Amino acid sequence: MKTDPYLCGRPVTMGTRHMAASSHYLASLAGYDVLEAGGSAADAVIAINAVLAVVYPHMSGLGGDFFCQVWDPREGQVRALNASGRSAARASIELYRSRGHAGIIPVRGPLAALTVPGAIDGWWELHQRYGRLDWERLFQPAIRYAGEGFPLTPKFQASIAANSEVLSQYEATAAAYLPGGRPPKAGAIFRQPDLGRSLRLIAAGGREVVYRGELGEAIVRGLQQAGGLLTMDDLASHTSEWVDPLRSDYRGYEISELPPNTQGIAVLLILNLLEGFDLQAVGEGTADYYHLMTEAVKLAYADRDRWVTDPTCIEIPYERLLSKEYARQRRAGIDMQRAAPESQIAPGDGGDTAYFCAVDSDGLAVSAIQSLFWGFGSAFMPPGTGLLLQNRGSYFSLDENHPNALAPRKRTFHTIIPAMALKDSRPVLVFGSMGGEGQPQTQTALVTRIIDFGCSVQQAIELPRILYGRTWGQPTQTLKLESNIPGETAAELSRRGHDVEIYPQWSPSMGHAQAIWIDQREGVLHGGADPRGEGLAVGR
Repeated sequence: MKTDPYLCGRPVTMGTRHMAASSHYLASLAGYDVLEAGGSAADAVIAINAVLAVVYPHMSGLGGDFFCQVWDPREGQVRALNASGRSAARASIELYRSRGHAGIIPVRGPLAALTVPGAIDGWWELHQRYGRLDWERLFQPAIRYAGEGFPLTPKFQASIAANSEVLSQYEATAAAYLPGGRPPKAGAIFRQPDLGRSLRLIAAGGREVVYRGELGEAIVRGLQQAGGLLTMDDLASHTSEWVDPLRSDYRGYEISELPPNTQGIAVLLILNLLEGFDLQAVGEGTADYYHLMTEAVKLAYADRDRWVTDPTCIEIPYERLLSKEYARQRRAGIDMQRAAPESQIAPGDGGDTAYFCAVDSDGLAVSAIQSLFWGFGSAFMPPGTGLLLQNRGSYFSLDENHPNALAPRKRTFHTIIPAMALKDSRPVLVFGSMGGEGQPQTQTALVTRIIDFGCSVQQAIELPRILYGRTWGQPTQTLKLESNIPGETAAELSRRGHDVEIYPQWSPSMGHAQAIWIDQREGVLHGGADPRGEGLAVGR
């Protein structure tokens, strides 16, 4: 890239002590306040996530799942936490078929909420290992915003309005988000007293109140009265897991991702394919750049869809899939002048989310992500809880031969992936994005723009993005381009056979990315937040 890497719409946030970034400014400030109070980066992301559950509940919440990666200078390695919930013991293909669902699992309502919400247990595990401040202290900002309220942002208001039909179908949900039968106005003070009570219970009682106690009982009671499947035994049997991340080298940087059941492997597959091309010669923002990215995504997603599910249910050939030789073989399938029809791409032999991150003054770095899946998840809220339950379980297949076929106590395919890049065994980039199946594409754009083209984190986030395939529950397989990509570039992509669709500039469908670049030589943190969301990077 020829231009100044710091030439962007928002300034890069820079500091030398600590930094937090998230998709909502109130959440970022809560994380920063925790860091200022002597909390760790782990404390900060928990506080951020709790506030996001209040101010950004269409994207994240107490009823969803959580993943993170942590680099601790005392340990000198990356650890990954999988806090995704398993399906109910009663969940089976036969049960859904007996209830008239022979094709797909319902995407909304109590039958969509068939997996245990794992987020709170994940927060607890993270705090037990890396926390410094008292657990209860981390929830005070979220409790305050739920009880006293906060000004409703235009984007949150628009999301309520766009989903008002489905939100109105469930009494407790409608009462929370459609007071008086209509969406609140942007700028109005928005309060959630039931959610505030749930947060106070969690602050006082920790994980036990959810998985063995009062709040869990309210969740199960509400679900079962509406025909849902989860039981207290399902909640009590839930465990989060510390796992070894998957890693691959990209131009001398080690990229670290969560293993299946997440799609993190897709990012590594895409980068392995791209590494065989001279991207500087290709040029950032050119038709060749976007074409190459799209064709690499198609190949990687074919392998992802073949292998990604609960790894306890299938033996995944990681070594073969992530080898440079495998990438060389698959790379031969890329034609730089013609888009490959997805139907002709076979695997080789081998939504709705909030991303946030923090780095503290001791060098602890945490890359975290949390989701309800679709906007407002299942849209079902157990009465009295203020807590939306995720619809992540609707991703299961009712085809017995599918890798992600529904089965009792199974983890489903997960789109959400917090990422980290290291240089010389030390972290230099914590990054990620919401955006369902677009997350590997956004992560790849950030990596190539920073490493190959020398962009700052903020510039890499702000530059126009593309999205191939489906996301946000949309079945379309078009190549979506933001409108600030030049018309001649769009026309050239169309000429090569891409089914081009133009989206507005700063489209939320392209994901909300956040990142912190860690300049290990100068000791400076560089934070970026996405103008497509309502986020902020804060540090000093």
